[in-house]
Amino acid sequence: VIKVGSSSLTYDTGMVNIRQIEKLCKILSDIKNSGRQVILVTSGAIPVGASKLGLAAKPTTMPEKQAAAAAGQCELMYIYDKHFLEYHHKVAQILLTRDIIEKDELRTHAVNTFETLLKLGAIPIVNENDTIAVDEIRFGDNDTLSAIVASLTKADGLILLSDIDGLFEENPKDNPDAKIIPLVTEIDDHIRSIAGGAGSNRGTGGMAT
Repeated sequence: VIKVGSSSLTYDTGMVNIRQIEKLCKILSDIKNSGRQVILVTSGAIPVGASKLGLAAKPTTMPEKQAAAAAGQCELMYIYDKHFLEYHHKVAQILLTRDIIEKDELRTHAVNTFETLLKLGAIPIVNENDTIAVDEIRFGDNDTLSAIVASLTKADGLILLSDIDGLFEENPKDNPDAKIIPLVTEIDDHIRSIAGGAGSNRGTGGMAT
């Protein structure tokens, strides 16, 4: 399972970073060609949709976020479909909300869908269903969602792609000499204290997640 965040897919303008997405699709296609099954958890629907709808800033109200997600999700899937097809790979969209995971029957259906798509050679592309999600049924961010997808599908690994190299002792944007922590064996109060939130106005998760 590979998760990519909004800040890696879009510019500050909200417009799509075409080169990044092309590179991502090429690399994931090559991984799939090597014989591994791939699931992509993608963010980006809201900033892409906000740009598409001509909104001047990141949406703040729930109806605006949901409208932007609706417009942006189809744009994202069009782009992914186009680039993966260049390498002869099929994609399929899966939109999830927390209630699907919490209800046994719905969770079973979700697992069956993942398993069948992978068996048929497709690349499932997953996002939170922001068009209908409200606080009660939200995952909160796609870092959390990707961990749940990895657990649901019994994945061998979860890779979070980001615009930062890892967990640092201090925020490297404030201190360029900050040292990276290569391995965290236990999450304690100190680790929580040095982890920050979203690194850009387009993201929602961040190192704390």
